[in-house]
Amino acid sequence: MISLLLISCKDKSKVVQPIKTETKKIIKKKAKQIKSEFILNDDNAIPFLFEYGKKNKENKVRIITNYGNIDIELFNNTPYHRANFIYLTSKKYFEGEFFHRVVKDFIIQGGNSDNISTSKKRRKIGRYLLPPDTKKGHKHHRGIISMPSSEIENPYKLASPYEFFIVKKKDGAYHLDKDYTAFGKVIKGMDVVDKISNLETDKREWPLDNVRFKVEIIQ
Repeated sequence: MISLLLISCKDKSKVVQPIKTETKKIIKKKAKQIKSEFILNDDNAIPFLFEYGKKNKENKVRIITNYGNIDIELFNNTPYHRANFIYLTSKKYFEGEFFHRVVKDFIIQGGNSDNISTSKKRRKIGRYLLPPDTKKGHKHHRGIISMPSSEIENPYKLASPYEFFIVKKKDGAYHLDKDYTAFGKVIKGMDVVDKISNLETDKREWPLDNVRFKVEIIQ
């Protein structure tokens, strides 16, 4: 009788306990987060940005650097590029990025680096390119913000969505009009653009004094 009783007690200790309600909620929340993850690609980027742009009408942003702020007005008639910039800003992609290319008296270019953190952010958002939108009447005047072509073999001048450049050149850079999409303009802070443009760079055109920045939506 004693041995049977001991076995019975041992068996009871192996009974699987039910999952607590709080634990269930945590599991469901994590599953929902995984399910809700959305990655952009070349097939879904344009439809997504079309809908995103309709719901998010903001068209003014502030680029914050240690040299001062640059306020940008994004053009409403380049809708995919405007929506893309607002979306990346909302996802905090530009947080801690660099002006990685400075060509004196020509442009300053930002949004790229060889840091692991940049690659991680891009993987979470997605891999995609944007088609050019060059027939809306915008020319590459001084102070225009535009989007460079991807570095991949690219006969159609598809744009790298994570990078941008600002024209510093006094007389404009109109040879870029047919190939690159001007999607906004500096409305305040060209003196900051000029300061960054005059920084000394290495052979890669990267400023010797790193110029980190972040972007905030202001309207």
